[in-house]
Amino acid sequence: MRNTRERIVHAVSFEVSGLLILTVLGSWGLGYPVTVMGTVALVGTTLAMVWVYIYNLAFDRVLVRLTGALRKPIWLRIIHAILFEAGLLIILLPFIAWHLGIGFVEAFWLDLSMAGFYLLYAFAFNWVYDLMFPPGGVEKRG
Repeated sequence: MRNTRERIVHAVSFEVSGLLILTVLGSWGLGYPVTVMGTVALVGTTLAMVWVYIYNLAFDRVLVRLTGALRKPIWLRIIHAILFEAGLLIILLPFIAWHLGIGFVEAFWLDLSMAGFYLLYAFAFNWVYDLMFPPGGVEKRG
């Protein structure tokens, strides 16, 4: 189990390296200046952090009101994840279109690509991070 300091290092490492990779790849792949893609990545990350707080708070309140508990079976976790990503996509779409001077369809595909990047990046980052800095504590092996 990781302690608070380790979790903070993990979160900051994840966000900073993700921003750098997304900025460079986006700039290189789309032909925008690094500063333009860096702004998109930074605003996207910031809005995602705000959205995750608001969304989870609202989702949990609705869940408790409807069911009286916070339990989330797998089907509800899938719905939770899909609704989170859909909401983030809607939030980011106007900014991306405006900032890059592109249409909503192009912005939609770019936004979707960024979500796909973070899905793969989160998998790879956490795998490598755990190999480099194995979590301490008791692990179940089976």
